[in-house]
Amino acid sequence: MQSTQPSEVSLATGQRSLVDYDAVRPLVPPVTGGCPETSVGGAPAPLEVTYEYDAVALSLFESPIEHGLDRWAPLLPPLSAPGIGEGNTPLIDCSELAAAIDLDADLYVKDESANPTWSQKDRLARTTVSGAIAADARGIVVSSTGNHGAATAAYAARAGLDAIVLTAPRTPGAVTRFCRAYGAAVIAVDDIAARHAAIDRLADHGFHPVSSCTDVHTGHPYGPEGYKTIAYELYRQLDGQVPGSLFVPTCYSELLYGVWKGFRELSELGVADDTPQLYACEPAARAPLALAIDRGEPIVSVDAQPTEAYSIKATTSSYRGYRALADSDGDAAPFSEGTLEQARHDLAECGLWQEDSGAAGIAGLYDAVDEGIRPEGPIVCIATSSGFKNGRTHEPPQVDAEWPAIRACIEDGFEIDLSEKP
Repeated sequence: MQSTQPSEVSLATGQRSLVDYDAVRPLVPPVTGGCPETSVGGAPAPLEVTYEYDAVALSLFESPIEHGLDRWAPLLPPLSAPGIGEGNTPLIDCSELAAAIDLDADLYVKDESANPTWSQKDRLARTTVSGAIAADARGIVVSSTGNHGAATAAYAARAGLDAIVLTAPRTPGAVTRFCRAYGAAVIAVDDIAARHAAIDRLADHGFHPVSSCTDVHTGHPYGPEGYKTIAYELYRQLDGQVPGSLFVPTCYSELLYGVWKGFRELSELGVADDTPQLYACEPAARAPLALAIDRGEPIVSVDAQPTEAYSIKATTSSYRGYRALADSDGDAAPFSEGTLEQARHDLAECGLWQEDSGAAGIAGLYDAVDEGIRPEGPIVCIATSSGFKNGRTHEPPQVDAEWPAIRACIEDGFEIDLSEKP
């Protein structure tokens, strides 16, 4: 019988392989290297957290949303790490962007840059740092070029744990400074395999890996659980409705799979009547998940072509992404570099400053419509992170301290007409 009163504690029961649900493990410690017994494409399979769903009170989805993931504790791993106000991000009506591409549908942007470290990774960080505490780790280690490193450094600091961020030499200095601000050790290593090897060595010294440490991405089993809360929030923000279509910036698909799992749970619990169709938005210059769907193979690799979307520049697809699209009757939505720039510009005109990768959801929508796809509404595009993360600088024009010079710069340089007064 379904419970009626919400629990304040986790109802998590264990971990299972996404390839074989019968391959189960205890909830603790989190298995960070994937399930070696159920490999897919030669790689260990990702694991996910299981729950006692019969004990979930449906009233959990009726009360108002609050900041912090504690609101959703029954459907999350035990939240041992303190929160810093993550979640409850705004849903912005941007239907004018749909009208601009001749799309007759309500369009919303879920602005994840409103999280404490300005990206969706805060949701993942709360759950994975909690996993580190459950494993009695002395600290955490993460391989990241930005958002993931900053988020986990912040949550590790809040929990009193040491943090080590292994990054790439090309990571913008402003971003590495962001990670360092939380007291993390930040080290640039110009080889992803070397970073993975260092993670293994640091694990031997008691540091819990909160990012993937396998050649083919498996990731942390607790991470996507934090992303499920986006689905719960959308259901509440849309007044008990689920999106018809959901466009998700996609790299290794932890966000994509986590959001899908959240909507799947809403459906299986009988809370929602339907689930959205998911679109994985990747740079067309790479787009390994699009190729995987086209070939019908979960794990494929592509060449490392250049893209401005440096936060989502994967060259190998993931099993999570393949499962999320297959189970949701979804599709890949690759976007061009030109469309990405347009999407970032259009979001800024809506008052939303996103890094290039953060605008990928809108870019994927634009190019999908251009390819003849007519997504069902309401449409939600997830915008993942602040434009600060691009690390670019801007030097404003400097003029003489006289009104004629200031006025000329405003009119000529920015095309603002000051010839008439209101």
